[in-house]
Amino acid sequence: MISKLSHSLRSVAPALTRAVHSGTRPASTAASKLKMDQPLTAEEVYAREEKYGAHNYHPLPVALEKGKGLYVWDVEGNRYYDFLSAYSAVNQGHCHPKIIAALNAQASRLTLTSRAFYNDILGAYEQYITTLFGYDKVLPMNTGVEGGETACKLARKWAYTVKGVPKNQAKIIFANGNFWGRTMAAISSSTDPSSYEDFGPFMPGFGLIPYNDIPALEKALQDPNVAAFMVEPIQGEAGVVIPDPGIPHHSDEVQTGLARTGRRLAVDHEEVRPDIVILGKALSGGVYPVSAVLCDDEVMLTIKPGEHGSTYGGNPLACGVAMAALEVLEEEKLAENAEKMGQLLRSELSKLPKEIVPIVRGKGLLNAIVIKETKDYDAWRVCMRLRDNGLLAKPTHGDIIRLAPPLIIKDHEVRECADIIQRTIMSF
Repeated sequence: MISKLSHSLRSVAPALTRAVHSGTRPASTAASKLKMDQPLTAEEVYAREEKYGAHNYHPLPVALEKGKGLYVWDVEGNRYYDFLSAYSAVNQGHCHPKIIAALNAQASRLTLTSRAFYNDILGAYEQYITTLFGYDKVLPMNTGVEGGETACKLARKWAYTVKGVPKNQAKIIFANGNFWGRTMAAISSSTDPSSYEDFGPFMPGFGLIPYNDIPALEKALQDPNVAAFMVEPIQGEAGVVIPDPGIPHHSDEVQTGLARTGRRLAVDHEEVRPDIVILGKALSGGVYPVSAVLCDDEVMLTIKPGEHGSTYGGNPLACGVAMAALEVLEEEKLAENAEKMGQLLRSELSKLPKEIVPIVRGKGLLNAIVIKETKDYDAWRVCMRLRDNGLLAKPTHGDIIRLAPPLIIKDHEVRECADIIQRTIMSF
């Protein structure tokens, strides 16, 4: 019966399986064909990914093999300034020695127990991060989008058990242009067709309002079934879109938090304390997936044992890495440096001709320039030539180039990078 059912499923659609080997060649034979011990050219790196990997990214053609601090090196030994910072995951710089030391030390002791047992480092991490950010509790997860999913579940659970929203009627409000990942929940709140097209049906209970629109938010909040308003203080993927002063901010600090915008959290610019804060990316300094959701007992304690969790969430390795990553941000005063260097970078970029770069915007070291496209060049071509001149950046939404170096950058390096950007743009 089982074999008949399996055959029937395969005839209808591709089987969705986990950890089942169905290759036609023995693993040892396939492995013997790999040239892992031989250096590859950049073209060979591109070709291998194209052949064996899913085509869900469109990378800039550069094959990297090493990173340290502000810099990355490709397989041919060329050095580049990294002005993407893995979407703010390496705020502390590539391979920060303190974070790598914490990774190695914990990896040699204990990496994973799951939450089926206590371990000696989870509580230390929980105490450190909640004290640092001023919240009662933390719920540890792995990726930023898992943090977002966790926040949504907490908001709904609170709405039903505390606010008294009728069962299955809770609503969460998002802003147009939001981006918090690509899970089914995340794309259900998206306004970007490249995220949601052909992936429906979508999760119900999500509402949308214009970004930076207080009257629209006030109207949406009149609905008694609204459980939460989840928003990025600065919309990174949308092109570093910054709201007017005074807009209330809540929650999603995965990309904007951890010193990136010149404050510990981006909401600190407005002296706002969200009910829920989501952290990720630089929470590990770019060496391991770590995310966290912070809130007070009234919200956090609505979730009971067995109602949410993750095999790797709060694992000892993640806890050791995250504490070191946070300590680096504090000890090296990277928020303060981001504030100063961001002002300098925007000042230098503002000297670019307005007919070519009409907009320069950002906070701290989360910045973007808008390129006025012509028949001769666009943002992609500019990024390609920036690569040739020793600086790596990536376009977003066609005409926007995000500029977000590691927060350890110094004055003379900012000026050198601004000069590279200016020479590149003026070379067309």
